[in-house]
Amino acid sequence: MLGRSIGKNSLLLACFALVTAGLLAGTYQLTRDQIELAERAAAQAALFEIIPQEQHTNDLLEDTLVIPQEGWAQLGLNFGGLIHRARQNDQVTAVIIPSVAPDGYSGAIRMLVGVNREGTVSGVRVLNHRETPGLGDKVDLSRSDWILSFDGRALGDPPAERWAVRRDGGDFDQFTGATITPRAVINQVRRTLEYVEENRELLFPESAENGNVSTRETTPSN
Repeated sequence: MLGRSIGKNSLLLACFALVTAGLLAGTYQLTRDQIELAERAAAQAALFEIIPQEQHTNDLLEDTLVIPQEGWAQLGLNFGGLIHRARQNDQVTAVIIPSVAPDGYSGAIRMLVGVNREGTVSGVRVLNHRETPGLGDKVDLSRSDWILSFDGRALGDPPAERWAVRRDGGDFDQFTGATITPRAVINQVRRTLEYVEENRELLFPESAENGNVSTRETTPSN
């Protein structure tokens, strides 16, 4: 009798587990498309903040380029990432590059840096950070417009020695009570511009045909 009872309970538990797994799988299948659409919309919104929709004729999410491994260190990436390309009439007019400042006050600061074909910054947005609320978190556009001070800047504008906070003799404001955070972001934006200048042939090919190769690889980024 005891053996039959144990066997019956085991069978009931197995059936319950199968039914639960089936329900979870069914729920996932029903919501997967909605989740993917929501994630795509969020990603597009972040990219469009840097390069507005009216400034390109392609799909920024689909038109991507895998970052060669030799560029990872300069961009602060441990596992690579994807560069998003904006086009007008098939010519690449701007790129959006993932970049990480490793030396924030509370750790790494993940951001996207948009660079126009002529080498000017189209926009910078911080994606993730752990900086001190009320101080270092002013790198976030929702907290301060400080990040907009990079718009239109380029290598040479300001000169290399002035890519620094004013406290260090540079052209960029620091935050009251917080200098390490803006210093880290400024340095990494400059390094990203240097990466673009050193890889112009890859990022901005003269031939539209050479620039039409896109990839949908999901290489992880930091």
